[in-house]
Amino acid sequence: MLDINNLKVTFETRMGEVKVLEKVSLKVSPGERVGIIGESGSGKTTLALSIMGLVQGRVQGSIKYRGEELLDKKEEDWEKIRSQKISMVFQNTGEMLNPVYALIDQVMEPYLKVNPGKKKEAFSRASNLLKKVGLREDHFYAYPFTLSGGEIQRGLIAMALMNEPELIILDEPTSALDALTKGELIRLLDEIARDKTVLVISHDLSTVIKLTRRTAVLYAGSIMEAGSTESLLREPRHPYSRALVRAYPTRTTVKDLQGIRGEFPSLVDPPSGCPFHPRCTQALEKCSQEKPLLAEKGEGTLACHRGGVVTLLKGEKIIQKFPRQGKDGKEIYFNAVDGAGVTLKEGEILALVGESGSGKTTLAQILAGINRPTAGKVYFQEREIYSLKGQEKKDLRRRLQILFQNPQEAVSHRMMVHDLVEEPLDIQDIGDKETRVQAVKEALGLVGLPGDSFFLHKYPHELSGGELQRVTIARALVMKPKVLIADEPSASLDASVQAKILKLLMHLQNEQGFALFLITHDLALAGKVGDRVAVMFSGKIVEEGPTSEIFRYPLHPYTELLLDMAPSLEREVPSIRRTVKLKEEGERGCPYYVHCPYSTDICTREEAPLKEIGFQRVACHRATALKGRSSNSSVKKIKKVL
Repeated sequence: MLDINNLKVTFETRMGEVKVLEKVSLKVSPGERVGIIGESGSGKTTLALSIMGLVQGRVQGSIKYRGEELLDKKEEDWEKIRSQKISMVFQNTGEMLNPVYALIDQVMEPYLKVNPGKKKEAFSRASNLLKKVGLREDHFYAYPFTLSGGEIQRGLIAMALMNEPELIILDEPTSALDALTKGELIRLLDEIARDKTVLVISHDLSTVIKLTRRTAVLYAGSIMEAGSTESLLREPRHPYSRALVRAYPTRTTVKDLQGIRGEFPSLVDPPSGCPFHPRCTQALEKCSQEKPLLAEKGEGTLACHRGGVVTLLKGEKIIQKFPRQGKDGKEIYFNAVDGAGVTLKEGEILALVGESGSGKTTLAQILAGINRPTAGKVYFQEREIYSLKGQEKKDLRRRLQILFQNPQEAVSHRMMVHDLVEEPLDIQDIGDKETRVQAVKEALGLVGLPGDSFFLHKYPHELSGGELQRVTIARALVMKPKVLIADEPSASLDASVQAKILKLLMHLQNEQGFALFLITHDLALAGKVGDRVAVMFSGKIVEEGPTSEIFRYPLHPYTELLLDMAPSLEREVPSIRRTVKLKEEGERGCPYYVHCPYSTDICTREEAPLKEIGFQRVACHRATALKGRSSNSSVKKIKKVL
């Protein structure tokens, strides 16, 4: 129905030519509902006005409606198109209606333009539509300044439907409305648009996912990604799409919100290459030189030289065996890590949770390249780290850093603060003495510590726990790593200092762009920090997925237990069924079946593989059956935990 090809819109300003849209291509089929999302200034409204023939700038490219080129149309042709074929509900509702005319008179106007003299039919049709959108008769004759924003929006929707258009464009249809009015309008729009083709333009992701089936992401005048709305918003592939979703709050959001790093680009002096590259955590030199083309990728399209968000660190089937003495005095082996696999993507925070002894620290040290695993592979930027030698191994140490669990044991107490932070630079032979001193002060500044001589010459025992932890963070960040593995970075700190350290890590991760692998035994804390959560039990990853999904619909009984045991201020002492048992070599069955209230015979015989259920992965034979449990209990758990 609608075919937009290489659309370019420019405006002449006092500052020079401004490119608002750059080679935008989009197809909308009959009956389809398509969303356009992006930050303010991305060009969403300009795209809508271009389709309506109302844009004031210079328009190039092609916009075809049912095979007919619209950009060649004259104004008299546009009047018929706008009235009968394409209609638009504009944003800024308070400016759209004439304050000296009653609402129904203005709703009748589009019909009377096409059918002059048929005032009776226009009145009847307008009355029916105003009732359909939920307005009372006393609203019909009201003046716009006496109506609420939601009532005006309903009137504008009725006006857009007066001539039964085939295509309706909704520009920010629910912006600036309260939650109840927004919900009512979304329900109304969903109902009246069932037999229409709809283009929804909004920065409100909740509105878009409810009203559309396919969505395109617009940034600085270019489409970054397009595909199924649900897939795009649940598992975005482009770094900008992910940042957009990360910044949007929902009722199931448990993680603290993070804005998009950097600033929106100037339209007068836009960056070369990919418009998002100055804010992107994974940009290459090519990204600043050459603009990526929008190409087919899976079930959608993507404009990214790197094929979307890339994987930085990956562990595959990792096993770590340790000996211990058996009952008969013989040495036997148990798996501290038992076939675990994890994936850390560029610029994200992955939180690994589990009780003490589940293998979290052992896995962290293997991923950091400290302890070679008994079996399995670890890849950093697609290179197997334990096969690296010489300079390549040295370079790995620069890009992959770890914060150890106890800062008191992680530093030498014979070295002063300056020496502690500078030591990695000395080992890597980076810069001269003056450069290193400056790098040390900058790193300390990043973590909120002074760079004066008095502080630089303090010893670890002269620092508080929070200050020493910040020093260890500065020591890691002075290397400008791509990945930071943080093993219980706040476990030994009081609640106030813990909050400051975690807020600091989140801020630094967002601004510096490194990926953070956070290890904790506290699921509530993991929920406040992680984009994704992985749950570890007895050396295995038993569940993994987006944080909101894990908290809302825990699929593994152990995850459910961790949610129940998360810190709360309730007086009730939770009951817990526990049987401490290490799984020894050669044993079969699920490692959790001894504790599990849902276990069956198969759980004692066969170990469940990690399988995908929706947007989560879970290792449980009963997961599909247990998924049907009431989500209300999960919502209550989220409220309790947070």
